Amino acid sequence: MSKYEPLWKYISSTCKESLTLSYKDIEDVLGFPIDHSFLTYKKELLEFGYKVEKISMKRQTVEFIKEI
Repeated sequence: MSKYEPLWKYISSTCKESLTLSYKDIEDVLGFPIDHSFLTYKKELLEFGYKVEKISMKRQTVEFIKEI
């Protein structure tokens, strides 16, 4: 189990086509802030039917979309 699995489960439980979360939202789900390792771990999200579509450093958000 990776440290980001609680986030992947949260995203997949929403059953939404797309979801945008702020860094703060992600921190609230995980209990710790995301760091550079997020870029490595984000590929695990595919196992849960979603992928990272866009990371906005300026707005501090991450957009997730459901894989078809």
